[in-house]
Amino acid sequence: MFSLHNVEKRFGDLVAVAGIDLEVPVGTTLALIGASGSGKSTVLRLMLGLEQPDSGEVRFAGDPVTDQNIEQIRQSVGYVIQEGGLFPHLSTRDNIALLARHQGWDHERQRQRIDQLCELTHFPSSGLARRPAQLSGGQRQRVALMRALMLDPEVLLMDEPLGALDPLIRFELQNELRDVFGRLNKTVVLVTHDLNEANFLASELILMRDGGIEQRGDLDGLRNTPATDFVAHFLRAQHLMGDSDDDRGST
Repeated sequence: MFSLHNVEKRFGDLVAVAGIDLEVPVGTTLALIGASGSGKSTVLRLMLGLEQPDSGEVRFAGDPVTDQNIEQIRQSVGYVIQEGGLFPHLSTRDNIALLARHQGWDHERQRQRIDQLCELTHFPSSGLARRPAQLSGGQRQRVALMRALMLDPEVLLMDEPLGALDPLIRFELQNELRDVFGRLNKTVVLVTHDLNEANFLASELILMRDGGIEQRGDLDGLRNTPATDFVAHFLRAQHLMGDSDDDRGST
């Protein structure tokens, strides 16, 4: 679906993405993991066209991402950020329907789609009239997910969507997200610091360091055959070296 070919992105003297090649196959859930500053979120922003590469090329469905087609591509991509990024002056319903209104959907079509999404995400319809400040953190993340899914996009890009939540709510939403991914069968690229969360939600992991890809594979591959000392150190820091094979699960 998305592919990056020798993509480099700099911010002044800082190399945020260091000439990486990356393929995201259709229908997969891919997790980008790594420490802060490793380049994970920049990769997501490059995919969405929020940043332009200094060199190399980003492609979507085989076509280069350009200024001329980026708006069309964004209609096929849902984007969820940490804490939701909801507009505080809009109701929950209006936040969810924002892109649909921009596309000219009529009121009834909006209502039907929002009802579907409330059922999918277990969001109470009684909360649709509230503003974001009147919702819990978990509810705000559900609203952000519904907004990203409103146009039924082909791809979901999620940047630390659960990072600001307390452990119990995070655990609940991890399970709900995995259920949503399984039911919708969309292409998903997820950014997280948490290797357990990445393993729980994604079919494949990419560990990044200093803007480059250190290793790609499943958790067993990273754990049993680490490509570098850094990979082994990263797993030890998350208490995963030497764990048994049946430890797959959420935090």
